[in-house]
Amino acid sequence: MVIIWIITAAVMFGLYNVFIKVSADDINPILGAVVLQFVAAFIGLGMLLVTQMQAGSLPFWSGRGLVLASLAGVAIGAVEILTFFIYGRGVLVAVGNPLIVGGSLVVTLGVGVFLLRESISVTQFLAVGLIFIGVLLLAWSAG
Repeated sequence: MVIIWIITAAVMFGLYNVFIKVSADDINPILGAVVLQFVAAFIGLGMLLVTQMQAGSLPFWSGRGLVLASLAGVAIGAVEILTFFIYGRGVLVAVGNPLIVGGSLVVTLGVGVFLLRESISVTQFLAVGLIFIGVLLLAWSAG
């Protein structure tokens, strides 16, 4: 079941970037990010209500969880605004998205390994290294 969620998330993330790209010339970047976030919030609230009514209980949360989720919101809000700006400047989605996502993989690997003390195998490290090399080559070729 998790693989279906992963595939669905990957498809939705790809579509998210494509929709930002095709709308970037037609909307102010900050307004685009605000609209995007409102729609996501309404969908999330609807899903929360449905799942909690089915479960018959209140959702689990802690103060730490709320703070960390808020920080994630700050980060994704900044990414959304920057992505609208990037694509609005003519960067191709086929170039911009791999650069942004590939770069984020390198950042998350570093945070996971060095700050969160997660361990990864040599093969996993090499795979992310290849992604990093690919990002560098793509950035270099895009000029």
